[in-house]
Amino acid sequence: MIQADKVRVIDDEGENLGVMYTRQAIEQANEVGLNLVEVSPNADPPVCKFLDVGKFRYEAQKKANAARKTQKTQDIKEIKMRPNIDDHDYDVKMRNVARFIEDGDKVKITLRFRGREMAHQNLGMDLLKRVQDDTAETAKVEAFPRLEGRQMLMVLAPK
Repeated sequence: MIQADKVRVIDDEGENLGVMYTRQAIEQANEVGLNLVEVSPNADPPVCKFLDVGKFRYEAQKKANAARKTQKTQDIKEIKMRPNIDDHDYDVKMRNVARFIEDGDKVKITLRFRGREMAHQNLGMDLLKRVQDDTAETAKVEAFPRLEGRQMLMVLAPK
């Protein structure tokens, strides 16, 4: 609600009507069929504008919805590998990693150990180090390799 006794008034076309008493400004706004809305309360004198409040809220909501549509959410994509992966399979997985990072998504690389492979965790570490080196230009390591049960995890994020 407008507290000041004098306010600077701007009409619905954006024209400055000058400084006037609040009561007079409210009467003028009612004559045009609009509301007097305080736009800048910290100014001296406060700035008020003739607006249709319903239309103003509708426009603001439309702007917010449009902004929500255009924003990109960051997903986490998962790539699963085994410690003794073949070169061609590795290349295919790395192409997918590159594509995901290009799209702006995070990539979680899961290395699954089976049976006696758990004894050779250094192979898994070497493989994740290789992945890290291959994606060094486009991605940064967000979560360094760690062992969780029978799998080793690493998370890459776009630079």
